[in-house]
Amino acid sequence: MNPTHLQLTDFAKVVVGCPPAALTSTAGDGDFVSMKGYSRATVIIAVDNGSTVTGGAVTLIQAKEVAGSTTKALGFSKMYANTDVGASDTLVETAVTNGTFTTSTTNDKNLLYVIEIDAESLDRDAGFDCFRVDVASMANAVGCVLYILHGTRYASPLASSAITD
Repeated sequence: MNPTHLQLTDFAKVVVGCPPAALTSTAGDGDFVSMKGYSRATVIIAVDNGSTVTGGAVTLIQAKEVAGSTTKALGFSKMYANTDVGASDTLVETAVTNGTFTTSTTNDKNLLYVIEIDAESLDRDAGFDCFRVDVASMANAVGCVLYILHGTRYASPLASSAITD
């Protein structure tokens, strides 16, 4: 296949982790996706801040199954941020402390965050092969989460489901 004719869906699976909502402690609990068939995931979080914003605390949770009955934190040390997409399309690599960061609290800004996950960072030895994004405490803002799973291990990304075990 000619690389200039590739489409994202030829090599990646795009899954909604959390539809547009006020990402609070319940609405910000993204769906779990399975990494069994993928070596990498890119998490995209888009946020639309209103006024008197409270930033959302973003963490990653890993699980042994997409139902999420056995979970623990998934550590990560960096993310990429654009805290004013109206002014720039540049993502800035940003250090993350203790596996969590808080979205910007600047009023009336649109934000974009990207987190890269390697499947090997999950505790596979203990049976953890699923993950989700968790956002808590966001107020006066809405956001959505997309997962782009890539590095397929077995089949076409369109052929396998990431939301079932």
